Amino acid sequence: MEERDFFDEKQEQRTHTLTCPHCGQPGEYQLGWLVRRKKNSLPRHADERDRARFAKAQSYMVRRDDMVACQNVRCRKRFEVAGIQSVAFLQSA
Repeated sequence: MEERDFFDEKQEQRTHTLTCPHCGQPGEYQLGWLVRRKKNSLPRHADERDRARFAKAQSYMVRRDDMVACQNVRCRKRFEVAGIQSVAFLQSA
């Protein structure tokens, strides 16, 4: 089995406050995330090794956007997203 069989995938937009390194103006930016939530149960055709991998699996999200454009009309330069993790684990509810 592949890892994708253990998760439900969904794409989300989340708002983050970032500061442009060129002009220094902070702003609210929408970043794209790929969210993978662990399924409630294991698929039927799983063997013992897959059961062990499923038990260790955790829900997580991966940042898709690495660059954003400054919102300041005078600047508008693209800059790299810094200070935000590229992979974040989700709390199980």
